[in-house]
Amino acid sequence: MSNSIDKKTLKGADLSGADLKGADLKGANLYNTNLKGADLTDANLKGANLSYADLKGAYLKGADLTDASLYGANLKGADLSYANLYNTNLKGADLSYANLRDANLEGTSLKGANLKGADLSYANLRDANLKGANLTNVNLTGADLSYANLYGANLKGADLSYANLEGTSLYGANLSYANLSYANLTNAYLKGAYLKGANLRDANLKGANLKGAYLTGANLECTDLYNADLEGANLTGAIL
Repeated sequence: MSNSIDKKTLKGADLSGADLKGADLKGANLYNTNLKGADLTDANLKGANLSYADLKGAYLKGADLTDASLYGANLKGADLSYANLYNTNLKGADLSYANLRDANLEGTSLKGANLKGADLSYANLRDANLKGANLTNVNLTGADLSYANLYGANLKGADLSYANLEGTSLYGANLSYANLSYANLTNAYLKGAYLKGANLRDANLKGANLKGAYLTGANLECTDLYNADLEGANLTGAIL
């Protein structure tokens, strides 16, 4: 794709299946654009407006989406591995079954986003806002979620083994049957969290707030609970 592309004429355009590898689309207006199955590998999309764009099955591996807006965008099954999504707006976006392995999502807003079944292994989500997001069955193995906001998020069946959740807010989050083995939850805020059947074996919960948490049937073998607050927590059937 030529670098001379007119970025002003792309709003609402049909670019489905287009070859845009390495394209310079910095600041482009791609609002409501059809990019279904398009190849945007290594493309420069810094500050671009992709709100409500259809990127279902698109290839965005290594793309730079720093400060871009993908509000309400359809990214179902898209490949965003190794992409830079620093400070990107993904509020309400559909990222179900997307590949975000090793992606940089630091400071990104994913409030209310759908990430069901997505691969976020080893992704950087430090300081990200995932309030109310759907993260059921997500792969977050080794991901950095330190100081992220996961208030009321649904993480049922998610794999968070070896993840860094230091200082993370998981207030009222659903972590039932989630795998948190070897995860770092130092000073995490888990007040009222639902952890039924969760695997917390060898997890670090030093200083964590687990007031009123529901830990029925959870596996807490070899878990470090030093200075953790378990006031009012339900540990019925938990493995200690």
